[in-house]
Amino acid sequence: MSTRIFITRQIPDSGIKLLQKKKNLVLDIYEKDQQIPRKELLKRVRGTDILLSILTERVDAEVFNAAGSQLKMVANYAVGFDNIDLKEAAKRGITVTNSPHPSVSESVAEHTIALMFALAHRIVETDTFTRAGKYHGWGPQLFLGTDLSGKTIGIIGTGRIGEGVVRRLHDGFNMKIIYTDPKRNTKLEEETGAIYRNLTQLLKEADFVSLHVPLLPSTRGMIGTHELSLMKKTAFLINTARGPIIQEKSLVKALIKGVIAGAGLDVYECEPFIDCDPSDNLELRKLSNVVLTPHTASATLETRQAMSQVVAENILAFLKGDVPPNKAQ
Repeated sequence: MSTRIFITRQIPDSGIKLLQKKKNLVLDIYEKDQQIPRKELLKRVRGTDILLSILTERVDAEVFNAAGSQLKMVANYAVGFDNIDLKEAAKRGITVTNSPHPSVSESVAEHTIALMFALAHRIVETDTFTRAGKYHGWGPQLFLGTDLSGKTIGIIGTGRIGEGVVRRLHDGFNMKIIYTDPKRNTKLEEETGAIYRNLTQLLKEADFVSLHVPLLPSTRGMIGTHELSLMKKTAFLINTARGPIIQEKSLVKALIKGVIAGAGLDVYECEPFIDCDPSDNLELRKLSNVVLTPHTASATLETRQAMSQVVAENILAFLKGDVPPNKAQ
């Protein structure tokens, strides 16, 4: 008897090839390289035994009902689970996995630092200026930026990605490390001299604030008007975690008023939209002190292939009757 797997979008082929080697697996892959429309998802998931989802899909009771009672697994091609209703899945006995890999942490840590450099050295602004033919010679005060060396980096969340950022900046740029986390990271403190601060203290002291927490009820909207007001006027805010951690409207107002110096964002509160409310005339895209990337912090060939392999290995372990290595708790 064959097992049907519906894949909601084409993923790198390392995982697909692993699955294709397995007998009695029927792979149905959504043909277009775009987010599958909700109506199409509900139609195509019918009769599926395993759903291989992408983080852009909301996988909830409606999807489970559309699939049918034979759906036994959701293999999420993502580091987190915030797009999946885990309680509903557990109620129905559906196994849910994600696809973390050490290379994901490496890539996102590198991208975080790239955003920091882009802001500090005004890379996007100066690129635009130069391409527009406005450069007419060196000037002592032309596009003055700021150094990273010797500055204070405030890390909110010291999981694998946050820790990766800390180690790179400590070892390479002699930055002072402060961090906040629900749990003290004593190993990081011992090895890098990182200093624990509560959130208020961290925001007041840091020259760069970088977010590395999962999206939970406790972290949704954790950076708003009050928190931004605590930061230095010369400070930069970086978010490569999840968009809704920052209240977008509060951030835009703070950037316009000069409450903080700038922001580097790879994720957005109302993603895939960059602007939550087009009618309020508060657009991140209009601001020169913002660097925006389209949720590509982990977008390297090595990382995305590794994630593909992990998601396939979760499925194969489940089919063997083993507990998948990345099963949701």
